[in-house]
Amino acid sequence: MPFRALSFVFLLLVMGSAEAEAGAGRHALDRFLDGLVTLQAKFEQSVLDTENATSGKMYGLFLLQRPGHFRWDYVAPRKQVILADGRDVWFIEEELKQVTRHLQKWALKGSPVAFMTTESSVDKDFEIVEIGERQGLQWLELIPRDPESDLDRVLLAFDGAQLQRMELRDKFGQISRLTFSDVQRNQPIDPNLFVYQGEDDWDVLNVDR
Repeated sequence: MPFRALSFVFLLLVMGSAEAEAGAGRHALDRFLDGLVTLQAKFEQSVLDTENATSGKMYGLFLLQRPGHFRWDYVAPRKQVILADGRDVWFIEEELKQVTRHLQKWALKGSPVAFMTTESSVDKDFEIVEIGERQGLQWLELIPRDPESDLDRVLLAFDGAQLQRMELRDKFGQISRLTFSDVQRNQPIDPNLFVYQGEDDWDVLNVDR
């Protein structure tokens, strides 16, 4: 499942002469979150297995509306939707005509999307490590504090206050890499896009946790 597979990793801590840049990544994160109401962007996602072999690329549109709403619309290579309506997260498999519903407070626990969609403190759920500048971007590593988190670490890369890349690594060593483009911040988004429209003939699996 693409969204649950999202997990990204990175290396290297800033030391010695790089100390002058310490805090630049956190400053970029704070600027990104400050005043954020809506966000929409195209994304490209690649998933690497434990041998770092790419299993293919996926493309789509990411929509976010604070508080509590987001939508990952995968349009290629096949249509899938991950939708958060403020209470539940819906994993919609169009080809299979199948939907899985999770309670949002459990499904997003310890994930970067949780602090992107709420105003909760990043420090509450993550240890923050400055990485420094790579490829013209400021990188930040987030290490989940919850030992039961599905994620091992998260990497965020910023161009100024704009989130450009996200990398997630799960506890099984699988890595997901996301690159964002055509980003629009605080532009109106139709609220109906964050409402699950059920289909009578689809199978729905309800998961309370």
